[in-house]
Amino acid sequence: MSLDREFSTDGKELTIFVEQKFDFSKVQDFRFAYTDSVDGIDSIVINLQKTEYMDSSALGMLLNMHRTLGEQVSSFKIEKCRPQVLKILLIACFDKKFQIS
Repeated sequence: MSLDREFSTDGKELTIFVEQKFDFSKVQDFRFAYTDSVDGIDSIVINLQKTEYMDSSALGMLLNMHRTLGEQVSSFKIEKCRPQVLKILLIACFDKKFQIS
């Protein structure tokens, strides 16, 4: 898997770390990251600290994750965005569905 993920010590939060490019090439890895062994997760954090490029398929992947886990997970966060990525997320109104920092 080209995406790293990490569970909190209590197992209630999953953090997914996205690399430099968040695009269509990450579809399978991203889906696996949030569907494999996630029972009992209350919060999902997408860490975009290293992400320099994001396209429309990445936005679709985030929406699919939200739709898939919306009843199971109470909190969706996107954190540590670079300015160019943050601009894309805000233009697309992702701050309505995700906590963005």
